[in-house]
Amino acid sequence: MSSLELPLASTPCERADAARNRQRILAAAGRLFARDGVACTSMDAIAAEAGVGKGTLFRRFGDRASLALALLDASSSAFQENFIRGPAPLGPGALPCERLIAFGHGLLEHVADNGDLILASERPSISGGRLHAGPYAAYRTHVMLLIAEAAPDLDADYLADVLLAPLTAELVLHQLKERQMPLERLAGGWEKMVHRLLNAGVRVDDP
Repeated sequence: MSSLELPLASTPCERADAARNRQRILAAAGRLFARDGVACTSMDAIAAEAGVGKGTLFRRFGDRASLALALLDASSSAFQENFIRGPAPLGPGALPCERLIAFGHGLLEHVADNGDLILASERPSISGGRLHAGPYAAYRTHVMLLIAEAAPDLDADYLADVLLAPLTAELVLHQLKERQMPLERLAGGWEKMVHRLLNAGVRVDDP
């Protein structure tokens, strides 16, 4: 399988004052999100906390979804870098089944740590929601390539979306918070599902 080459998020060159405002806004948003929760924090409150005008905030980020994406940038980029070029089993060098299991474990941890921000970054007004938000395309391509390598007889294009469905922020947070399922249980369930899928010997012409 060829390496998955994807551009990682980066911040363009900025004027010094614009860069300072950006960092003040991100720091203020991070503090308020941690204290009050993402859903309960308004853009007005963030502007006041950062000491900038509302116009500056909205010109810089546009809406809360864009601000959430900016706060997720570092952790999302680090996770992508790890599964593209990092050490095995998450990165290259392990069997595709092992890499797929490690990917699920890593994404579950990422969602557990950043789930509220991920939910906030998924604009419900955009058709497809999370399917067109953030790094979903990178995740889908990676999972599809691993499935295709591990089990060429399976429909990797279809199954990539199916396997990513239980790793969504909405479901993972529901299981962790509402159902009180520990993260280890979710990781174990993911591992068993991947093993069963890739080692079941399913053929496309089976009934």
